[in-house]
Amino acid sequence: MKKIIIAGGSGFLGQVLENYFNAKEYKIKILTRHPKRENDVFWNAKDLGNWTNELENAEVLINLTGKSVDCRYNEKNKKLIYHSRIDATNILGLAINRSENPPHIWINASTATIYKHSLNKEMTEDDGETGNDFSMNIAKSWEEAFYGISNIKTRKIALRTSIVLGRHGGALIPLKNLTKFGLGGKQGHGNQKVSWIHELDFARAVEFLIINENLKGDFNLSVPKPTDNKTLMKTLREIMKIPIGMPHPKWLLCFGAKLIGTETELVLKSRNVIPKRLLDSGFGFKYKNISNALQDLIKN
Repeated sequence: MKKIIIAGGSGFLGQVLENYFNAKEYKIKILTRHPKRENDVFWNAKDLGNWTNELENAEVLINLTGKSVDCRYNEKNKKLIYHSRIDATNILGLAINRSENPPHIWINASTATIYKHSLNKEMTEDDGETGNDFSMNIAKSWEEAFYGISNIKTRKIALRTSIVLGRHGGALIPLKNLTKFGLGGKQGHGNQKVSWIHELDFARAVEFLIINENLKGDFNLSVPKPTDNKTLMKTLREIMKIPIGMPHPKWLLCFGAKLIGTETELVLKSRNVIPKRLLDSGFGFKYKNISNALQDLIKN
């Protein structure tokens, strides 16, 4: 059996990948700070240890490690967001180079938030524009750490992942809760682009990148045509059969974000991200339409 190591794999995306590749009869090992299951392996995401033995003869290493950005961007959280990503990436790169038979492929998480706010310009891997704020700088530093380590025996891919919609985790859960209580209206002006991907297509895209041995570098993981916030929320209300949804003006979002300990950027930034390299390489999406995706995720 081919072995896949998922660092930071106990969260939502890690479990999506574990379930998908288990069904494909891969052997999965999860690197986690809190091992609970037979296939969990302890690591602290910053130091070498016995976990490095798992890298020997592995087919794939997938790194998803990093503190959630769903928090207030105070100095303490900013440091945790930064160091949790950079430290884990650096130690994995070192461990790969100390392995006799290192993983054939190293896939490192990044984020579609690396691109600027954009209502009109489509951000592809080749000509997407990055900017200079906390979130974009974190993404750039993360990729710089990843590519700054030379791993000559290992093919490397950075996943610039958009919002992943899933049944049991991710952004869809709080949006469903808002909608259920009549609060599922547009957020801000509602025109901001929402780049997203169904959890199944996320896993399929990772598999596609693993199988196609000529692919390396940056890949946007998002549907070919983003939706917008007002369409997303309207579609959600229709599928959930909730007739009303109170809109959230920017001032109310700012107030609410402070109350629940998050940032308005997560809903107000316009992410207009296009998966050009995936499409050019021949990847086919199962869920391109937001209505079809939500119907599948909510009703099944």
